[in-house]
Amino acid sequence: MPASDFEIFDPRFTSMIVGNAHVDKLFTGCRWSEGPVYVPAGRYLLWSDIPNDRVMRWDETDGSVSVFEQPAWNANGHTLDRQGRVLSCEHRGRAVTRREHDGSRKVLADHFEGQRLNSPNDLVVKSDDSIWFTDPTYGIDSDYEGDAAVSEIGASNVYRIDPQTGAVTAVVQDMVRPNGLAFSPDERWLYVVDTGFTHVADGPRLLRRYEVAADGLSVGNGQVFATCSARLFDGLRADVQGNLWVGAGDGVHCLAPDGTLLGKIRVPEVVANVCFGGPKRNRLFICGTTSLYSIYLKTQGLPR
Repeated sequence: MPASDFEIFDPRFTSMIVGNAHVDKLFTGCRWSEGPVYVPAGRYLLWSDIPNDRVMRWDETDGSVSVFEQPAWNANGHTLDRQGRVLSCEHRGRAVTRREHDGSRKVLADHFEGQRLNSPNDLVVKSDDSIWFTDPTYGIDSDYEGDAAVSEIGASNVYRIDPQTGAVTAVVQDMVRPNGLAFSPDERWLYVVDTGFTHVADGPRLLRRYEVAADGLSVGNGQVFATCSARLFDGLRADVQGNLWVGAGDGVHCLAPDGTLLGKIRVPEVVANVCFGGPKRNRLFICGTTSLYSIYLKTQGLPR
């Protein structure tokens, strides 16, 4: 029988879980854990502790945890580009940045049409090396996760950074507060969470799906893919089968490519974000509110 950490709603979920696997707590002591990224070259995981303005580092080889960077521009989401460099969304920097191989910080985007970005939240890299990121206002809403400020753009959009020119274009402009995002394995679909409920009464708490144009430069009209039944969705990752693993108020929700809720991984804290890692990409790392967790699965995250 599967471990009690799993809740099964569809038989398909059983084939993806390890029956005797449990959620492991790897570290606790954060204020708001976010943005995990696994770095295979060093076998370590980085994640953000946004209010404490630090990026943490968990070493897979010995389980040790250290502060990777502080201050850290109130960094939120992280990912790797196809050259193995760490990309970051910075609340206080109001920018998308790249950590070069020599350790230096390079700003990739901090303005759109001459106006400062709000506070980039999460990002994903497409196979053409373009960077897609969300830009809600959470980092400028108060001084808790960044510096309080008024939005210059006056909207929260999803943007694309061109890999050749560095030009920033708005690809999604119909959301209240775009948050986590991910591509399907074939990159036909872009999934984006809208957490507008935090700012608008009866606002969205859902996941939308957008068809990516053939040239990969834009997307079509969005459609509701799933609605969160436990507070709000947040960050997400796709596995090799196209299932989505999404952070939510009661743990991690697993959604099939058709939108069906297959099952949940129960976590004792609100889950902000997840990522796959480990040598086989079969370990799901989970950022709870104050802690970092992980669990082994029978599926794998997408290869880079």
